[in-house]
Amino acid sequence: MALFAGLSEKLNHIFSKITKRGKLTELEIKQAMREVRIALLEADVNLSVAKDFISKVSEKAVGQEILKSLSPAQQVIKIVNEELTALMGSTNSKLNVSSTPPTVIMMCGLQGAGKTTLCGKLALHLKKQGKKPLLVACDVYRPAAIGQLKIVGEKAGVEVFEKGQGNPVKIAESGIEHAKKFGFDTVIVDTAGRLHIDEALMQELENITKTVRVDEILLTVDSMTGQDAVNVAKTFNERLEVTGVVLTKLDGDTRGGACLSIKAVTGKPIKFSSVGEKLTDLEPFYPDRMASRILGMGDVLSLIEKAQQAVTEEEALKIEKKFKENSFTLEDYIEQFAMLKKMGGAKGLLEMLPGMGTKLKVSDADIDENKIERTKAIIFSMTKKERREPSILNYSRKMRIAKGSGTTIQEVNQLLKQFEQTKQMMKMMKGKRGFRLPF
Repeated sequence: MALFAGLSEKLNHIFSKITKRGKLTELEIKQAMREVRIALLEADVNLSVAKDFISKVSEKAVGQEILKSLSPAQQVIKIVNEELTALMGSTNSKLNVSSTPPTVIMMCGLQGAGKTTLCGKLALHLKKQGKKPLLVACDVYRPAAIGQLKIVGEKAGVEVFEKGQGNPVKIAESGIEHAKKFGFDTVIVDTAGRLHIDEALMQELENITKTVRVDEILLTVDSMTGQDAVNVAKTFNERLEVTGVVLTKLDGDTRGGACLSIKAVTGKPIKFSSVGEKLTDLEPFYPDRMASRILGMGDVLSLIEKAQQAVTEEEALKIEKKFKENSFTLEDYIEQFAMLKKMGGAKGLLEMLPGMGTKLKVSDADIDENKIERTKAIIFSMTKKERREPSILNYSRKMRIAKGSGTTIQEVNQLLKQFEQTKQMMKMMKGKRGFRLPF
């Protein structure tokens, strides 16, 4: 599912109507803004935030220079994009870093928001940046919480400091001393959560912040809970003075209310977003990129960053050369399938390309591990000539390949179709201005 698919679809529908009209009247703009307001409220955006947003956009959109411009609809969309960006914080907000290591980051949030897994994701993110993070287990109440942190720490290749089910404040102190002693430059403290906010939870978190120097208090909120997430953020911030918010489950059935409301309601920036279950599925939050994705304008910068993380320069040059020489084969396709998966799946990539989210239909299910193995079996059942020239594959050849690979002729046809779709997608990506083929 595309990020905020429902909201994006409605906004695109609204703007498609005004782009067809050429010149716009003030009345037409106001009608469009009423529809945008309804779309925002249906996406669970805070009522006062939605009203303020529409007020700001309307004020700018009905100016004489907009109404008399050659493309007023595009000007209106530009204003909406700018105001969406401002609503979510304007610029990327980086982590606070202590001048005297270690930097201490306290993770907090309600139970079920994905806080413990997020600790591992953040640790891996920082490790890739050359940091040496230490995870500290201060969630001493939830069954198996310490074990879960150890598992995500092991997967991330990061050490976990724990002292069992003791006093969380003392564990945090000991963890920081351990970090100083063994050269860790960042400490990530996993604290206890509750099913709801209560005095005991808040008091414990306050005790930690009063006892140890904390550079970052990151609040984990489940973006799928909409306005509940905003209310949670507001309450935590009033007691703890959080420094930033991390949105989890943005890849789920998220309407967008939390993402578009939290900064306006709490004044605190969204610093990261979690977009999947894997430890690598954590992204720094860029308001301008998110606004572009919501409006269907794509997010090429994030796509390039994903490509750089997944593919070496040598691999990129090799495959780019093959496309230039038109020598991309089914054998190369197997490798690209694996690379696409590493980058988050073909569907996720398409969502980042301007206007391409609905042009090519490739589901993540099409490139799971089993599918890749079946794809290999089909391709390795072909002759070298067939791999290099799939256009020669007639019915009898396809039947032979299906039998040899233990698949069906329908699966062979599906593979060939997806091969052509991938080539088409890569050509489109290559054609984007300033965008070099990333794989």
